[in-house]
Amino acid sequence: MKTPVTVLGLGTMGTALARAFLAAGHPTTVWNRTPGRSPELDVVRATTAAEAIAASPLVVVCLLVDDTVRSTLDGIDLTGKTVVNLTNSTPDQARGTAEQLTSAGAQYVDGGIMAVPAMIGGPAAFIFYSGEPEAFEKHSADLSVLARPAYVGADPGLAALYDIALLSAMYGMFGGAQHALALITSQDLAAEPFTTRFLSPWLTAMLTSLPRIAEDLDNGSAETAGSNLSMQAAAYENLISTSEAHDVDPMLLAPMGELLHRAVAAGHGKADLSALVSLLRTA
Repeated sequence: MKTPVTVLGLGTMGTALARAFLAAGHPTTVWNRTPGRSPELDVVRATTAAEAIAASPLVVVCLLVDDTVRSTLDGIDLTGKTVVNLTNSTPDQARGTAEQLTSAGAQYVDGGIMAVPAMIGGPAAFIFYSGEPEAFEKHSADLSVLARPAYVGADPGLAALYDIALLSAMYGMFGGAQHALALITSQDLAAEPFTTRFLSPWLTAMLTSLPRIAEDLDNGSAETAGSNLSMQAAAYENLISTSEAHDVDPMLLAPMGELLHRAVAAGHGKADLSALVSLLRTA
């Protein structure tokens, strides 16, 4: 007998979660603020959140925002329940929600989904988890049907931190790629062959330098670098001037140029890119 599961929230992601539990044979109860969502699911439909929570020892929450999670679960007795909150949130929001729900009797686990709904239940998806270690261990096999679980610590805010860190890297990468495509298409050149032949392979090759940057951060960077920051700061001006000359807004590139010049002014001219990380940490 698979663990009965309750899913609160049947948006696109919540529906994908419920579908994955069903496919793995878990008795699944659902609740959604607006009745009638995802009628194709062969599930038990509760009329209230409290009724849905009472049906299962494992409660998976996937609502729109953190405030909705707190208001939905406010006043409900959660004694004996493991609540796994997969609603997107900040680390501080996750810690606040953990405090509220553990006070109501729950064992709390927070999660950050690194997948789009279509990837749920597939091999490429993974989900960060943090919070009560015993609760995670108890239900790790149940949660594995959604995606590969990656437990990152007892602090309930850590899953959100890892989630936002990866999303930050993704948006930064896509921002640079979009600027590159704006430059190419400004000259009426085709985007697809440029992307396939040059852009994707270049970014893939550059990503191989990330482990070395991380090692420098953990162990102390070398005094000199093959492509030091003084050289990069000087050459970076060409990125800005070329963009302006081709009527492409350099708004996505300008902050990196400013950071390079700050690093050189602070005496890091001979260092590598890892030296920029400390300049971003304002505390």
